[in-house]
Amino acid sequence: MNDMTRKFPKITEEGLDDLRKRIGVKIEKTVEPWCYEATRDNIRHYAHGIGDDNPLWCDPAYAKTTKFGDVIACPSFLFATSRIISGYVGGLPGVHAMWSGANWSWHKTIPRNTEFRTEAYLKDLIEHDTRFAGKAIQQIYHVDFYDAKTGDLLADADSWCFRTDRDQARENGTKYTAAKEKGRRVYTQDELNEYYKYYENETIRGAETRYWDDVNEGDAIPTIVKGPMTATGFIAYAQGWGGLYIRANKLAWQLQQKHPSAGIKNRFGIPDCPERVHWEEEFALEVGAPGAYDYGPERSSWLTQHVTNWMGDDGFLRKANSQVRRHNPEGDIILISGKVTRKFEEDGRHLLEIEQRAEQQDGELSAIGSAVVELPKR
Repeated sequence: MNDMTRKFPKITEEGLDDLRKRIGVKIEKTVEPWCYEATRDNIRHYAHGIGDDNPLWCDPAYAKTTKFGDVIACPSFLFATSRIISGYVGGLPGVHAMWSGANWSWHKTIPRNTEFRTEAYLKDLIEHDTRFAGKAIQQIYHVDFYDAKTGDLLADADSWCFRTDRDQARENGTKYTAAKEKGRRVYTQDELNEYYKYYENETIRGAETRYWDDVNEGDAIPTIVKGPMTATGFIAYAQGWGGLYIRANKLAWQLQQKHPSAGIKNRFGIPDCPERVHWEEEFALEVGAPGAYDYGPERSSWLTQHVTNWMGDDGFLRKANSQVRRHNPEGDIILISGKVTRKFEEDGRHLLEIEQRAEQQDGELSAIGSAVVELPKR
């Protein structure tokens, strides 16, 4: 049986019943996180994995000149400290999982060398009817992030994956019919140069304090670009974030012995991880995607970078919500725009609410986001 005709496990009522028993139950043991600590290198690797060169996370010499006295972790770094927040789901073995969004709240800045402890539980299961794969299950987890030494709550978040039937998505899914018929975009150098201007003009506010007093509702957040998407870029993110199932040699074998569905045979008959949808086009097509595509937490992290670029060193990102709306396959370019929609005070804090929209090069919606930022008052 070749790759395009094999059948994958399906969503079953028995599997869902098993999952429902886990709702609200603290998860006692999971795969170890990629990062237990926010070391200088761990922070930098994560930031570089999303294409963020903000010196507050990446340059200790610069960071020493700030009120923090050293590098701090970018808010989205916490994706690297918990497999649960990043899409490691329980139940329904062999059923595809697509990370699709998160609602974050941060309570404290994360200094260099912070050690983490996390607690997590399955929060809810919601059934949907989707264009991608018909019946899909939204599997929502809650995670709390603590400073392991002080016990302080640093952040908390809900994140969710959609569990989908791979065969249904490949054979009957309609979401990407037009994209597959049209084929992949090929760019001229002049077209690429137009997008590269966004990189040339990308501004990191940094030490120039942005004051709450000087911001008005309706103000635009400068657009940033990500892409063109390449498998190299997806792997760069995995280097900083750690991936969920990326293992080598004995460690890969051990994982597959414990979780057989984590070893789906490739064209050579060798068990390989389901995560290869992000760099192996033929496998991505097999699960119904339009091609090898980006990571969900990666895209969520781009949205938070869009805000941290704008707010500057003295701002604090209080909340961020993201919803992934489509795959970004190789070749896509993503433009992230935003605006201030609300200016308010709460509990003595001076806050701004921001709406964000990420579109690919043809104007199709890639993701939506929102954020709440605290800024200093003059």
